[in-house]
Amino acid sequence: MAIHWCGTGLSSIPGLKKLILDGNNVIVWNRTVSKARKALEGVQVQINEFDMNALGEKLAHRDIIVSMLPGDWHVPLAKLAVSKKAHFVSSSYISPEMRNLNNAAFKAKVSLINEIGLDPGIDHLMAHKLVEEFKKSNLINSKTEISFLSYCGGVPKTPNDFKYKFSWSPLGVLKALKSPSRSIKDFENFEVNRPWDAITSYNAPLNNPEKFEVYPNRDSLPFMEQYAFDRKWKVKQFVRGTLRLKGWAKAWADIFREIETLHGQAGEKRLIEMSEQFWRDNAYAENEPDRVILCVDLKAEEDNHVIWHKTYKMDAWGNTEGTAMARLVSHPVSFAVKAIIDDDTEHGVSAASSKPNIVDKWLKDIATLAQEFDIIDHLN
Repeated sequence: MAIHWCGTGLSSIPGLKKLILDGNNVIVWNRTVSKARKALEGVQVQINEFDMNALGEKLAHRDIIVSMLPGDWHVPLAKLAVSKKAHFVSSSYISPEMRNLNNAAFKAKVSLINEIGLDPGIDHLMAHKLVEEFKKSNLINSKTEISFLSYCGGVPKTPNDFKYKFSWSPLGVLKALKSPSRSIKDFENFEVNRPWDAITSYNAPLNNPEKFEVYPNRDSLPFMEQYAFDRKWKVKQFVRGTLRLKGWAKAWADIFREIETLHGQAGEKRLIEMSEQFWRDNAYAENEPDRVILCVDLKAEEDNHVIWHKTYKMDAWGNTEGTAMARLVSHPVSFAVKAIIDDDTEHGVSAASSKPNIVDKWLKDIATLAQEFDIIDHLN
């Protein structure tokens, strides 16, 4: 069984190195071979120039394709995997096109695992664990009101005036600012066209409590089913969102105003110009530490009293060996690869596992990747 790891960008290297150093049969594919060699300096591994046809020729039954390439490549690579009865892993969200491959993958008896990075990925594992523990409490009844929140963000460990730094192209961040979101607030659907219309404060329960700015991200509602929320539950709040440093909204106010005016091809051109400028002005310097904060919280109330409340909290930062973002994206990807090798995955299209034994094992491993990682029981 060979692991065909496609893409050696900044979020790939720690998990990739782990798979190689653990003695797995890894073949690396990258669009620029010299960049891959530099990123993997000191590690012995076969590196090929990325080409779909060449990959297809080498891909064998039961092999694994890992896509750490831009999102447009995920579905073509997953289709290639299914055609060869091989498996597929990516850290990205499951697109409708990926979801449509479920029946073919199930028939081929292969796994197409997505959403197993940081966010999405580690946040899913935390959510599954919290819901599992809450259900075991047997506290739920017709009066119980459930609130769920999940906030994640990558920020500079040493804050700058811009309140943000980029570890890869800023274009994705800028495009995300044009995306609407949907969540639940006070038992009602809460729809927002632009993130800056819904920025609030969040007090993260870290060892040193800290206030951040947060906003809803994408469409949160489908994740209630993914996290095994009972349809009968009275959901007061459900939001998956993005976390930023305090003062971020003020620092970015002019950017928000300009983005509001951008439309069509001219708007796309301007976004590219802005991206290039931000990359010049606000990219991480070599060996400059980043920071990742993730908090996932589940609370149950009855008659205005909290009856159950737990929070997962994680705070991690980069060091001379690499960024926190790279560790926390690529290592979970490697966990999924290992689960496929161990024949401990389901066939078809899936996200991060909800199996209690896998969730427990992966969260234990993830705890070693962060400087601060814990679950808080607010009632004990």
